[in-house]
Amino acid sequence: QVQLVESGGGLVQAGGSLRLSCAASGSTFSINRMGWFRQAPGNERELVATIRTSGSTNYADSVKGRFTISGDIAKNTVYLQMNNLKPEDTAVYYCWTFVDRNYWGQGTQVTVSS
Repeated sequence: QVQLVESGGGLVQAGGSLRLSCAASGSTFSINRMGWFRQAPGNERELVATIRTSGSTNYADSVKGRFTISGDIAKNTVYLQMNNLKPEDTAVYYCWTFVDRNYWGQGTQVTVSS
């Protein structure tokens, strides 16, 4: 079992920035990738960004150039720096990893006002 705990969400005006943090605990020795997903009301959960042990990253087209994922997989931590936030970024953001199955954090609300 893996537990994921996020922090850092909140309310920000359009154009502002937020930084999300996630820490994993439990059976973390097999983790080789972590990331962030988000879900807006009425929408499906969607990929935001992922990072692997190698340091390679992957981003959704909608956040490229604005969001940066970083972290130390070996230390079971991942961050998401979100700049130039837009109202359409408003969603619950979930930390994610995959070991034997998908694991999700409890989610943190990000609200961007216009």
